[in-house]
Amino acid sequence: MSLLLSEEQKLLKQSAADFVHNESPVSRIRELRDSADPRGFSPELWRKMAELGWQAVPFAEEYGGLGMGMTEMATVLEECGRNLVPEPLLATVLLGAMPVSLAGSDEQRRAVLPAVVDGSLVMALAYQEKGSRYDPLVCRTTAARSGDGYVLDGEKILVAGGHAASKLVVSARSAEGYADPDGISLFLVDTETPGMTVEGQATMHLRNAALVRFDGAEVPAAALLGAEGEGAAVLEQTVDLATLGTAAEMLGGMQAAFDMTLDHLKTREQFGVPIGSFQGLKHRAAKMFIEIELARSAVIGACAAVDKEYGTKASQMISVAKARCSDAGVLVGYESVQMHGGIGMTDEHDIGFYLKRARGLELTMGDGAHHRDRYARIEGF
Repeated sequence: MSLLLSEEQKLLKQSAADFVHNESPVSRIRELRDSADPRGFSPELWRKMAELGWQAVPFAEEYGGLGMGMTEMATVLEECGRNLVPEPLLATVLLGAMPVSLAGSDEQRRAVLPAVVDGSLVMALAYQEKGSRYDPLVCRTTAARSGDGYVLDGEKILVAGGHAASKLVVSARSAEGYADPDGISLFLVDTETPGMTVEGQATMHLRNAALVRFDGAEVPAAALLGAEGEGAAVLEQTVDLATLGTAAEMLGGMQAAFDMTLDHLKTREQFGVPIGSFQGLKHRAAKMFIEIELARSAVIGACAAVDKEYGTKASQMISVAKARCSDAGVLVGYESVQMHGGIGMTDEHDIGFYLKRARGLELTMGDGAHHRDRYARIEGF
């Protein structure tokens, strides 16, 4: 397995880096927060991303996609993570549209994927519930047969990007039980559906989400993705891919925080010398570097495993990547703030935004403890 990018992947990475640097400085995060922007991102920038083909990366060419793999998607998300880009790229592409790509009919794919690719459609995946604790199979939302369609009842929490989405993919049970793999169905639901309410939620890491409630919301049979009661495998694969995307984004954020901290160590002086010359700070910086490189290897390895063949081995590698990035991201965040000294504790310095994002993404899609336990369970322990 190669840990190096191909020439095509390097060009994609450089293109993404240039765009993020020029179009999305970290100061945008401060402006969006201070203005309490309910959307939390720029529709204009979202369209520009579509022009670059970012939303098209993992989808088949027949639906307007680029037919690329997870390595390319992770490359783009890593660059977005460097400047804390708030646009719902991961939420729309890897969470919302991916189940349609994996399980939808040709008609459903043609109705959804081209609109995602051209930037005219924002999507989200509504699957988390109170008490689910990272387990996508914990689902108490019900889908009862009613005439030619279904009636949805229940509540979904922390729907990433759901506040701005026009369509949601919703997990619901069409059979008894609440944590069994059998009986979970996936539905493509318009957010204007009667009986459905979407309430925006602000998060600590400045990435908006939504609380979605279903109270007798009627959806047609055509909204069902795949076969009734057989959506668990698609849901788990979707969550896996989004987990890897989250890890890649964390990787970009921790690298940017580390670079910012190194610059501070080289320019801040005490006792007439740069503070980076102090042995104690050198050791801490070296620890950060090692953790970032370990996380990078884990992400690249997981992407390679997914692109070769999604399966049990790939799931294990994804858990390794997320566990490494969760732990390293928080370590780098805390160390970066501390090594900036007093200014790092103030809101006027951008380094604090990286710590907030690291803490938020640490818990997104499962923290380090969850993924270490998941790895062990897959191994049979």
